[in-house]
Amino acid sequence: MTVPYKLYGRQNSGSFAVQVALEELALPYERIWVGREPGDVARFQEIHVVGKVPALILPDGTKMFESAAMLIHLADAHSKSRLAPPPATTAHALFLQWMVFLSANVYEAALRMYYAERYSTEGEAHADGIRRKGAADFVDHLGVISQALKPYVLGKEFSAADIYLYMLATWYVGEKAELYARLPALAAHATQVSRRPSVVKVEADHVT
Repeated sequence: MTVPYKLYGRQNSGSFAVQVALEELALPYERIWVGREPGDVARFQEIHVVGKVPALILPDGTKMFESAAMLIHLADAHSKSRLAPPPATTAHALFLQWMVFLSANVYEAALRMYYAERYSTEGEAHADGIRRKGAADFVDHLGVISQALKPYVLGKEFSAADIYLYMLATWYVGEKAELYARLPALAAHATQVSRRPSVVKVEADHVT
């Protein structure tokens, strides 16, 4: 009997991309929503001490956190799926570059957009400025990776980096039409990725 992965997450959180990858790979998994009530968070902290979603339990029981790391691991562990180029190749080096770029820059800017009060000792007093800067940086970083889209992050080959980019772009706090008008390559990328059966299925799961 195949032991399923266990994915702990919340709707519209970083677990979205990991769930899409699991669907792309046709891997057995159990999706577990983590509530925001203190008791739910406390129970989840037994799995991930920081208490932030997502967390992924591998078939051997190993616990993982950080969505980018999960995507890289899943892609490399199931290499026949072609969600990442073969390790130690130039293409894989570029894959790692963009995964780290998305995590360290785009994801970080998104956190400042949504949790601005955490980035100042003054809390809400400085939140507006931090939020605006986060949104500006978010778009600038998306602009950088948009220049690489031909039509996917790695050119003609779809990869886990495209799943990650698609998810992050949907987190923009402003008008999506405005964002995509400014970055037409990103708009085309979003259209293509949104049509994949895995994305359609997971998006439906995240709105129910």
